[in-house]
Amino acid sequence: MTEPTPTRHPGLAKRFADFGTIAEALDYAAQGQTGLNFYSGKGVLTEILPYARLRAEAMLLARRLLGLGLKPGERVGLLAESDGDFARAFFACQYAGLVPAPLPLPTAFGGKDGYIAFLRRMIQGADAHAVFGPAILADWLAQAVAGLGLKCSGVISALAEAPLAKATPPAAPDSLAYLQFSSGSTRFPLGIAVTQRAFMANAHYMAKYGLQVGDGDRCTTWLPYYHDMGLVGFLLMPMACQLSVDILPTREFARRPLLWLQLITRNRGSISFSPSFGYELCTRRAQTVSTEELDLSSWRRAGIGGDMIRPAVLTRFAERFAASGFSPNAFIPCYGMAEATLALSFSPDGHGAREDAVDGMILEREHRAVPANGRSERTRRFVICGQMLPRHEAQVRGEAGNLLPERQVGRIFVRGPSLMLGYHGAPEETARVLSPDGWLDTGDLGYLANGQLVITGRAKDLIIANGRNVWPQDLEWAAEAEFASLRSGDVAVFSVDDGEEEEVVVLVQCRLVDPAARETLALDLARFFRGRHGLETRVVPVPPHSLPLTSSGKLSRSRARAMYLEGAFEPRPAATAAE
Repeated sequence: MTEPTPTRHPGLAKRFADFGTIAEALDYAAQGQTGLNFYSGKGVLTEILPYARLRAEAMLLARRLLGLGLKPGERVGLLAESDGDFARAFFACQYAGLVPAPLPLPTAFGGKDGYIAFLRRMIQGADAHAVFGPAILADWLAQAVAGLGLKCSGVISALAEAPLAKATPPAAPDSLAYLQFSSGSTRFPLGIAVTQRAFMANAHYMAKYGLQVGDGDRCTTWLPYYHDMGLVGFLLMPMACQLSVDILPTREFARRPLLWLQLITRNRGSISFSPSFGYELCTRRAQTVSTEELDLSSWRRAGIGGDMIRPAVLTRFAERFAASGFSPNAFIPCYGMAEATLALSFSPDGHGAREDAVDGMILEREHRAVPANGRSERTRRFVICGQMLPRHEAQVRGEAGNLLPERQVGRIFVRGPSLMLGYHGAPEETARVLSPDGWLDTGDLGYLANGQLVITGRAKDLIIANGRNVWPQDLEWAAEAEFASLRSGDVAVFSVDDGEEEEVVVLVQCRLVDPAARETLALDLARFFRGRHGLETRVVPVPPHSLPLTSSGKLSRSRARAMYLEGAFEPRPAATAAE
């Protein structure tokens, strides 16, 4: 077989993840011709893995895992390389009754030592009994597991030599399907325990109602399997709906982002998602290369989520690729989190990314999202994330836990069949966010507008200055838009309370070598924040690539703040808004 798996599977009725378990879903998908297609960083098709072959190889590997002495219910860490070995190992765990825990690759960890230390903490957080990964990371993995007393570890491909054990009974719908680490998990990693039933509920409602999957749909992805959007959205959900998937290595995306769009063109992909920075990177790269051969007319579900949605980024992408057949109506903003398996809400079909323009001054001072008018001194625009999926509900609550009316900003709580069982081995952390009656404190702030969710930011990131609620991403995006030398992700804003007053700190990745030029940039930024936003700030230039990222490549504002407080960044040259 030299061609990728087909988009359609004649003779097999479409089912929308209406199975009891992941293994049962793969049993059904294996009756068709669809499957997974893995590509290199140069766009070469390197492995074709129809679901029928994936099932056969996963079932054999399951017996080998049990032959190594692993017992049903035990956790298995899997370094989540974007390849067939990860898929085989993940589904082997399903057939063996083991609980896989996808683990991140070293992309965003600042070198070998930092990655190994982080990986070790995640393995301990999962209480893993075995860990496997690709050959390229074998040495690093060996260092990470040294002294942990695991039953087994090593390279996934080497498991072909393991002894065979008898097959085990299939998993039950209420058993654990996998552990998913949040992309923000750093110092104390928490494994989110997702049951078979919770996954199936999320995949079913997401596919049937959120994406409205059809027989002609095909998925394309570069998203990492250690992130919920990559694992659930572009490995498990497509399989449970018998869809073919074209997969690019995550680590190659930053170097060749347009390969994503080329693959959509080549195989007529119709469903593909990305955080804002993925669309932004493609737009920026398209300015230097020809896009005449791109045809994005098949792309009907251009998902946007995973971080705060930047309306200007989507507008620029739609404008740049309009000549390539991309329709702005294809954008489908959504909201979700790993604690809810993946998705919670989707914007209406065919509406594109609709914005809610509100009066920024009233928002900051009164915490109300009042529609902007021509007299508004400052307008704030948010992307509407749509209505909750069926059988899921959301509430917006005040500081005292009281329900808030529409357009009143508060903390978002959600409930539904997709929610996690809890944080693995962390009952106190679970009780902190998940109530006995099933309500999850998302930690996000937002409001409801005509029954649709609008997210304004993370509660822990909110800056309160002189009685105003200020969202740090507003300041970051404004600075990056105003100063041509700044790129997306170059600015981190947070507050520091010294016991007497709250100071707003701005870390800016500065590529200028001349000290005088760095000082000028800092002063200009401080004046900008004072004049545009009425805020006194301390601007601190930091070296390029020094701002920390989450495992999924997003700016980690909380880690940047912690590093600043620990003295990781040189505090001078710095500038305040004073002249």
